[in-house]
Amino acid sequence: MALPKKKYVKSRQGKRRSHLKATAPALDTCPQCHSSKLSHRACPTCGTYNGKQIIEVATPGKKG
Repeated sequence: MALPKKKYVKSRQGKRRSHLKATAPALDTCPQCHSSKLSHRACPTCGTYNGKQIIEVATPGKKG
């Protein structure tokens, strides 16, 4: 099997891996409850998307 003839320096390794980094998710604010939510997803707090109630969100402490 072929082996590299010279050791790669760390700066070259860093240049090769420059695009491998973690990015923070894009957050929007919900127009109904003004809490943070992921873009193009239903709000986990109030359950609305595009002005419509999409999912039923249970309130804590409420039994029934």
